[in-house]
Amino acid sequence: MDIFYIDRITKEKKVEKIPSTKMLNWLYYSRPGTKTLDIVVKRKWASSFYGLMQSLPISKFKISKFVNQYGIDLSESLNSDPRDYKSFNHFFTRRLTPNARPICQQKNNLISPVDGKVMAYTNIDVNRIIQIKGFYFTLEELINDDKKADLYNQGTCLVFRLAPADYHRFHFFDWGEVTSCHKIKGSYYSVNPLALKRVSNLYCKNKREVTYFASDNFDETVMVEVGATCVGSIVQTFKNNKVSRGEEKGYFKFGGSTVILFFKKGKLVVDKDILRNSSRHLETSVRLGEKIGAKI
Repeated sequence: MDIFYIDRITKEKKVEKIPSTKMLNWLYYSRPGTKTLDIVVKRKWASSFYGLMQSLPISKFKISKFVNQYGIDLSESLNSDPRDYKSFNHFFTRRLTPNARPICQQKNNLISPVDGKVMAYTNIDVNRIIQIKGFYFTLEELINDDKKADLYNQGTCLVFRLAPADYHRFHFFDWGEVTSCHKIKGSYYSVNPLALKRVSNLYCKNKREVTYFASDNFDETVMVEVGATCVGSIVQTFKNNKVSRGEEKGYFKFGGSTVILFFKKGKLVVDKDILRNSSRHLETSVRLGEKIGAKI
């Protein structure tokens, strides 16, 4: 089963290269696979063990193959030589050079907080947010906060999916202040579309971290990082509550992951190409720092 997306630069419809496609299909689309998923794969200990394996020195020997297979441009990284990494996890959480991702500084523009693929949903019903065609979730259950959830009814939801080959650090999309954070325990399902089509309420079942962020230009917002299969942990790296646009917020350890943003009604208009692609159930590839919307 292929996963299609729109390359924002070329405007072409492309097929995503996915590590372990056969394994994902077996886990989520076969009876023995789903039993294995329920008993082993979605459990914390399984992801923690796999994450530990990726932190061992011997794991670094698969870095070069991974880079070649997925066309990763290491010249953008602070460490451009695969031999400089101590483990696969060290490579996976690599930092980029300061100029690798120019950050749009126009205050009325919304920037992408990650490298990944985005889906946009506008005028959302917070009690029926689309996970994928046919599946829905509620904001209250996602953030475990009924009072905050209602504030975002008829607002905008942006879902950014990070594939294993992507740069896996996430950043603040605007200047502003972090007002509070909390963690929610959960399982470790894959966030790949193959899994989203099979597991209802998936985002609300997975481990996640919620941040309430008072943005200077987009009012109060919610940022949610969702863990996934083999993501040993979500690590927050920001030190101060007052933050700048483009400042690093944190990173995911090994595995695909998701960042979800919520904006109140009347605060944001998403770029037309992203809205058009989303209406066709197609993600759009985006990079950290590029414009994806604007303040109303």
